[in-house]
Amino acid sequence: MKASLIEKYHYIFEEKLLKEIEEIGRYKTVDAEVAMIDHGDKIEFMPLVLNGAIKILREDKEGNELLLYYLEVGDTCAMTMTCCIGGKKSNIRAITEQPTELILIPVGKMEDWLVKYKSWRRFVFDNYNVRLEEMLEAVDTLAFHNMEERLYKYLENKAMVLGDGRLNITHYQIANELNSSRVVISRLMKKLSDRGKIRHHRNVVEVLKFLPTA
Repeated sequence: MKASLIEKYHYIFEEKLLKEIEEIGRYKTVDAEVAMIDHGDKIEFMPLVLNGAIKILREDKEGNELLLYYLEVGDTCAMTMTCCIGGKKSNIRAITEQPTELILIPVGKMEDWLVKYKSWRRFVFDNYNVRLEEMLEAVDTLAFHNMEERLYKYLENKAMVLGDGRLNITHYQIANELNSSRVVISRLMKKLSDRGKIRHHRNVVEVLKFLPTA
C-alpha cells in the first residue's frame, strides 16, 4: 500500500498525513462491476482511489438511475464525504467501472483531519468543487442536450476514464445508465456510426477519436 499511496498522493498530502493514512487506512482491491456502496447503506469508510475507476449513480423514486460522475486516481467521493460528516445514510450507489485499487479511510477521521491538516481541508474542498461542476454538467446535459448528444458524451467520458476507445459494453447497459431504452440507444448508435463518430459491434463500441490512428 505504501508505494501506491506515496506515488498517487505525495503531491497532495504532507508526510505526516500520509503516515496516518498508511497506519489506519484499509487497503482493498475490487473487481469490475462490484457495488461498493448502495442506497441506504451506512457509510463507515471513505474511499481514496489509487488505481481504476468508480462510477457514482443516483436513483430516483421510480428506481431509475442517473450517472453523476466518475471517481479516478487521486479522487474521493464528495457525496460520501457529505454523508460521513452529516451522519447520514448513503444516497448514491458506487460501482467499480474497472478493477480498482483503493484505501478505505474510517469516517471518524474525516473531521479530525479537517482541523489537523491543511492539505486534507484543501483536498476535501477541491473534491467538492470538482464533483459539483461534474454534477452541474450532468444536469446541463439532461436539460439542454438531446439524447444523441447525451449518448455520445457518455461514450466519450467512459473512454476517457478507461483510457481506451474500445468499450466492452452492451446497448442494454448503456440504456440502463442513461435511463433510456435499448431500442432508442440502438437507433442512436447507428446514427453515430453513420456520422463516423463510432463503430459498434456485438457488445463492443469503438469511440473513434480515442483510437490510435494508423
